[in-house]
Amino acid sequence: MSTDTSIRRQAEHLRSGLKTSVALTQALLARIAATNARTCAFIRVDAVGALAAARQADAELANGRVRSPLHGIPVAVKDLYDVVGQPTTCHSKLRLDHVAEDDSGPVQKLRDAGAVLLGKLATHEFALGGPSFDLPFPPARNPWDLSRIPGGSSSGSGAAIAAGYTRIALGTCTGGSIGVPAAWCGAVGLKPTYGRVSKYGVFPLSWTLDHCGPLTRSVEDAALTLQVLAGHDARDPSSAPVPVADYTSDLEQGVEKLRVGVPRHTFQNSPLASAAFLDAMSNTEVQLEEAGAVVSEITLPDPAVFLACGRVINSAEIFSVHRDWIRERPDDYGELTLPRFVLGAAIGSEDYLTAMRVRRQLAADVNRVLEHVDVLLTAVTLDVAPPFEPTPYFRFWPVQTYLFNVTGHPTVTVPVGLSAQGLPLAVQVVGRYFDEATVLRVARAIERLSGWERQALPDLQG
Repeated sequence: MSTDTSIRRQAEHLRSGLKTSVALTQALLARIAATNARTCAFIRVDAVGALAAARQADAELANGRVRSPLHGIPVAVKDLYDVVGQPTTCHSKLRLDHVAEDDSGPVQKLRDAGAVLLGKLATHEFALGGPSFDLPFPPARNPWDLSRIPGGSSSGSGAAIAAGYTRIALGTCTGGSIGVPAAWCGAVGLKPTYGRVSKYGVFPLSWTLDHCGPLTRSVEDAALTLQVLAGHDARDPSSAPVPVADYTSDLEQGVEKLRVGVPRHTFQNSPLASAAFLDAMSNTEVQLEEAGAVVSEITLPDPAVFLACGRVINSAEIFSVHRDWIRERPDDYGELTLPRFVLGAAIGSEDYLTAMRVRRQLAADVNRVLEHVDVLLTAVTLDVAPPFEPTPYFRFWPVQTYLFNVTGHPTVTVPVGLSAQGLPLAVQVVGRYFDEATVLRVARAIERLSGWERQALPDLQG
C-alpha cells in the first residue's frame, strides 16, 4: 500500500486485512528517518508508541472492531497539543521541561478513533515568533523548495503533509496559521467554525481567536478528520454544543447552482498579489462557472479593518497569557517573539473592548453577505512561499489571513496548481457558521477541477 494512498482507501485495505497498520507506520517512520533532517517537520518522533498503537489497531481490526475511518491511520500533531507523557514545548525554552499529564481534547478524539500518533511537529515559538533560528529546535522547511519557508505557525504540519510523512497533521489557527502553511505547502487546510473543535489541552495564543483543525493531503481526508474531531467538549468553555453533520455525504455533489461570492476588492489590487496567484484565482472562478456555479462579485469590509481588529485582540490576549514569563524570564524568549508579545502591555481595556465591538460588527457584515451566497471564494496567500531571510520580516508576507479568524467563519484552503517555479498556489473557500459540509463540498470540486488531486508530492529522496 502506497503511503500516498487516500485515507479512505487505506482504511479499506486495513479493514480487509490486505495491509497492516504496522507496515504503514513502519513505512512512514522510515520516510521520516530518511528526510526529516532536511525538512525539520518533526521535533519529536514517538516510534515506540506509534508501533504499539499500530499493533493494537491491527488486532482490533482483525477481530472486526472498526472504530472509525482513521482506525490504524498514522497522524501527527503540532507541538501545542498535549499528549500524555510527552513534552508540550511550544517550540520554546520556556516549556522544555513541561510534560503533559493528559491528552488534549483533539488528541483524545484521535486516540478514541484508533489513529496512530507518530509524534510532534514544529511550530513557531508559542505559535507566533518565527521562523527563527534561535529556538530549541530548527525551523521547518518547505519540501517543495527547502530554501523557502513553509508558512506558519503550523509550519511542521504543512511540511509534514508536503513531505509525505502523514496525510493528517493537526494545526492551530489564530490569524492564518492553518491556511498559510496549507497554501504554501500544497496541503488542504481546514479551519472549522470557532468552537467546532475542542481546544482543551492546546496551549493558547489568543483564546478568542484560536481554532484547532487539520492540514491534510486531500479534501476528503480533511472531511474524514473533521468527522472525528468535531463535537462539544465541556472542558473547553468556547466549545459549541452544535450537532455534528456528515461531512462526506455531499462531498462529491459538485457545485451546480451553488452561489459563490468573490470579494475581488480584497486582493485584486493588492501590491502583494502576484500575477501567478491572480491567474490561479481567475482560473478557479472560470472552472466553477463552467461546472454550474453562479459566481458573482461581492463586497466585504476593508481587510485592513479585520487586521487591525485582530491584532488588538491578539496582542492583548497574548500578553495576558505570557505576562508572568515576560516579567520573570524575558531572556528565554526568541528574539522575534518577545518584541511581539510585549506589545499587548500597551493595549488598554478601552482598546480591547472597542476591538471586540468592531469584531461583532465585522461578523455581522460577513453574515449578511452569506445570506445571498452559499460560500465565498477568496485569497489566503497572495503569492508563493517566500525564501528564508537572515531576518524574517513576517509583516511583509504576502498573505490575507485575519479576516475569518476574527469572525470565526469556517474556511478551507485548497491548492489549485503550481507556479512556474514549481511552488503551490491556493485559494480559500469560506462558509456560514457550522456549514463546513458545504465549504468542503466546494473545496472538493475545486480540487477536482484544478487537477490538484493528481499532483505528485515533491521527491525528497530522489
